[in-house]
Amino acid sequence: MSTQPPGPQDLPVLGNTHRYSRDPFTFIETLTRSYNGLATFTLGSESTYLVTDPTDIERVLVSEASRFRKAQTMRTGSIDDLLGDGLLMSGGEFWRRQRQRAQPAFAPGRVANFGEEIAGYAETMLDGWNEGDVVAIDPAMARITVKVIVSVMFGTELDDPTTETVQNNLEPLGKMFEPKAAQFLLPEWVPTRERIEFERAVDNLEGVLDSLVRQRRGTEDGEMDLLSILLRAQGEVDEVTDELVRDELMTMLLAGHDTTALSLTYTWYLLAQHPEIERRVHDEIDDVLGGEPPTADDVRDLDLTERVIQEAMRLYPPVYTIFREPSEDVRLGGYDVPEGSLVMLPQWGVHRDPRWYDDPETFPFGGGPRHCIGKHLSMLEAQMILATVAQNYRLRLAPEQSAELDFAPSLTMHPSEPIRMEVQRR
Repeated sequence: MSTQPPGPQDLPVLGNTHRYSRDPFTFIETLTRSYNGLATFTLGSESTYLVTDPTDIERVLVSEASRFRKAQTMRTGSIDDLLGDGLLMSGGEFWRRQRQRAQPAFAPGRVANFGEEIAGYAETMLDGWNEGDVVAIDPAMARITVKVIVSVMFGTELDDPTTETVQNNLEPLGKMFEPKAAQFLLPEWVPTRERIEFERAVDNLEGVLDSLVRQRRGTEDGEMDLLSILLRAQGEVDEVTDELVRDELMTMLLAGHDTTALSLTYTWYLLAQHPEIERRVHDEIDDVLGGEPPTADDVRDLDLTERVIQEAMRLYPPVYTIFREPSEDVRLGGYDVPEGSLVMLPQWGVHRDPRWYDDPETFPFGGGPRHCIGKHLSMLEAQMILATVAQNYRLRLAPEQSAELDFAPSLTMHPSEPIRMEVQRR
């Protein structure tokens, strides 16, 4: 019996890098449906194992997580330059200390107090909307979620010009992580156009963060937002250096807004194509809110609204794949996976696999296992924004907007072009 799992034939030097880079979503779906839970191929110079059986995924991420670490092979200089040792990229005891330090900022009681603030940002956004306007919905959702995360986690207001600066620098960041063959094969020191623009964008965002830190330093006593916690810790814990504060803030700024914005974007897109589901969401919101602005308490009763957002995340997962690396030899799916190899866990493939969902590409609520992939804050934020908008408007795809989406794969899954939607007052 072979100990090597099956997989597509590799080309010399390139392996399957060219196929993955050309269209990672089709590549992932093809391997998911062609191989029974585990496939192997070469990505760049890495032996890669695509794991699509939920039992094995649970082992990697939960029950045997101590045997797997963040993939060091995917920690390119670029991701280190961007996120450094922030929570998303660190590991082991260092990560546990970071997580414990940051936890009070995410305490359920504190998060529950953000409802009015989030609704206020949503209402301000709506003040600029009028009947018949065409809105690029993904940058609109990113704009509001950036403002929310800076307010609730950094304890300060982000003005419109600074918000625009943040948004203008997101695209060159994303392009650096698109899976182009050259990105896998060229040395990191080669000064490509993408790398030059990426480094300029990182510098610009660091300038925004430096300004926010200067505003807050000396005013953090007693406050429990993340930035205040970090600034107080600087005087008490040697490892909380200026560099670590920067890394934590950059991680929170980017990861803290992007997935929520994308979840909302894909929710609006799906609701526009399923008016019968949209009507049920509107009915629930009207019944629960009774014409009043939503509160955090109301969110508990918006059951259908929550399930619609979760279903949008199943069909269009903002984080479409996760990478891990075994810290020892392991067996997955009945095959040997060597220490140090690259393990890919593709939400995109698993969420669309007919083995686990009766009708995997139908919205909403196909059968099969499902769990919320968001945190309490992101789900509260998504529901509050959706409820505030849906009380007043329905969104329809603009006449010039294609109903078929293409995606730009990066650290997260963005539409390749902005999704343009027409505002219609209810």
